[in-house]
Amino acid sequence: MKYLFRSLIVPRSTLYPTSQQLKSIGKFIHYSAAMPAEEAASRAPSVSMSYSPRKPIPSALTFDLEARCSTTKARASTLILPHGPVQLPVFMPVATQASLKGLTPDQLKQTGCMLCLNNTYHLGLKPGQEVLDAVGGAHKFQGWDRNILTDSGGFQMVSLLKLARVTEDGVRFLSPHDGTPMLLTPEHSISLQNSIGSDIIMQLDDVIATTSPDHARMKEAMERSVRWLDRCIDAHKYPERQNLFCIIQGGLDLEMRKECCKQMVERDTPGIAIGGLSGGEAKDEFCKVVDTCTELLPQNKPRYVMGVGYPEDLVVAVALGADMFDCVWPTRTARFGNAVTSSGTLSLRHASFANDYRPVQEGCKCTTCRPKSEGGLGVTRAFIHHLASKETAGAHLLTMHNVHYLLSLMNSARQAIVDDRYPAFCREFFGKLYSSRSDYPDWAVNALQKVGVDLMAD
Repeated sequence: MKYLFRSLIVPRSTLYPTSQQLKSIGKFIHYSAAMPAEEAASRAPSVSMSYSPRKPIPSALTFDLEARCSTTKARASTLILPHGPVQLPVFMPVATQASLKGLTPDQLKQTGCMLCLNNTYHLGLKPGQEVLDAVGGAHKFQGWDRNILTDSGGFQMVSLLKLARVTEDGVRFLSPHDGTPMLLTPEHSISLQNSIGSDIIMQLDDVIATTSPDHARMKEAMERSVRWLDRCIDAHKYPERQNLFCIIQGGLDLEMRKECCKQMVERDTPGIAIGGLSGGEAKDEFCKVVDTCTELLPQNKPRYVMGVGYPEDLVVAVALGADMFDCVWPTRTARFGNAVTSSGTLSLRHASFANDYRPVQEGCKCTTCRPKSEGGLGVTRAFIHHLASKETAGAHLLTMHNVHYLLSLMNSARQAIVDDRYPAFCREFFGKLYSSRSDYPDWAVNALQKVGVDLMAD
């Protein structure tokens, strides 16, 4: 018997980063079955690609487009959500299991974060849907009174549980507890996110690697994502307080992306994401997809490119018309002793920093770098070097810095757009990041040139 995945209740001390670890502790997991998978599938709406206009979807956001670059497609706007305003463009730190690794909610606030990302799959495992319902959602559970975006959980099902497979019903996988076949449907993904109470929720989509050579499978995934969006819209219980974003799929096939844009825009969700990228494709292909999609998306909605966090990727994607980004990279790289700065990533474990008494980034206003006279910690590179391989405190200090740096980078980009000097901002950014113009990556030079920015100009 196949069951609809309802809830996972596990000890608080248990973590689930890999399928092997899941299996090793599976005996602690309790599953409660809501209904057989066949019954869930029979209740699903038609899977036809044809679309009949429905009643407009209520929106729990206000999108105020304040400025546009006169050269590029960069935009400055304000997104007003139930837990406060968010200035765009914005980078969203990833607090996978309702916390950013190494930081308290107050420390995350100190970075300037107004919108972070939680992971539906992990919160469905722990604390589980019943606990989230009982406590009143993730905001109360984690003590965070600012905005939350949740992903749908499907990507983690496929990437972490190697035995998962996707059907029209949803994502099928084997229970790490006893091997029982389980099923995550679009309806249950939305139910979980309704319980989490996030300000922005994402549809369940069919995600495959952009590098897949299987054109037929890519087309199937794109069309299925559209059909699943319809099911997500129908299942969404709280559109007046949670904003459902659609996700555009289609791999690297630009015609497929165009068709998906057309279908998704017709559904008129409060926001739109460009998904299926940052999966190993060449950067020039990534830029072509983002550029193609933003050309077809409405001006009055936020645009979210999923899985983007490298500074140069952010600066280029903003020029291509994107507004929102997320990535685990700044926190993950901090745990390896790496600091993100305007001149590149510094590996502070290296012996050359043992006697470097400068702040991590000169002029940075984060809590780590800011001098004590200004209310900061006044931490030096030498101190981080001392801690990096011995103490977790080093990772905590670098996480605060790295997240603040990317948030500050997007704030600076926003101001440059408002001042209508984004091309100059791009040239200044790459000039600091690379020692010579000959080192500039071709993909960035070409992508920016397409929107009117010549990085090689004096």
